[in-house]
Amino acid sequence: MNNFTFQSPTNIIFGRGNENTVGSEVRKYSKKVLLHYGGGSIKKSGLYDKVVKSLKEAGVEFAELGGVKPNPRLSLVYEGIDLCRKNGVDFILAVGGGSVIDSAKGIAMGVLYDGDVWDLYMRKGVANKALPIGTILTIPAAGSESSPSSVITKEEGQLKIGIGYEFIRPQFSILN
Repeated sequence: MNNFTFQSPTNIIFGRGNENTVGSEVRKYSKKVLLHYGGGSIKKSGLYDKVVKSLKEAGVEFAELGGVKPNPRLSLVYEGIDLCRKNGVDFILAVGGGSVIDSAKGIAMGVLYDGDVWDLYMRKGVANKALPIGTILTIPAAGSESSPSSVITKEEGQLKIGIGYEFIRPQFSILN
């Protein structure tokens, strides 16, 4: 093995079965979260049931928003922002790959931003905070699980734009 030093502000939690500890990880940050995921593979694989069980055992309430597609859509980000605001959510748990995590980052910024979150991506506004995020990564090497970046697609015009803020870097990422 080659010698190396690795440092990341994101707490990376590696290992078999660690998805079962997500409730206690989330509880360090919040009692009410948005569970955000994609098209249903987490339900087919049984991961959804494990996450829900862990959240409930830790006493964490959650709203949920599925339906993230590759090249995450601005319309779903808007839906997530509204859902978080209406439900008093103060943490986002993204379970999936890079698209789910990028969507969660957009939502996290939008909840606390007074304007249109798309303005941030278009560089017409500046964010200075976001809701904290945690992730359970379902595909290897997405990168979004520990990065300060997000890429969102605006359906109208098919504009795909990225943004980067240190405060959208996930607090923790579970990698099984």
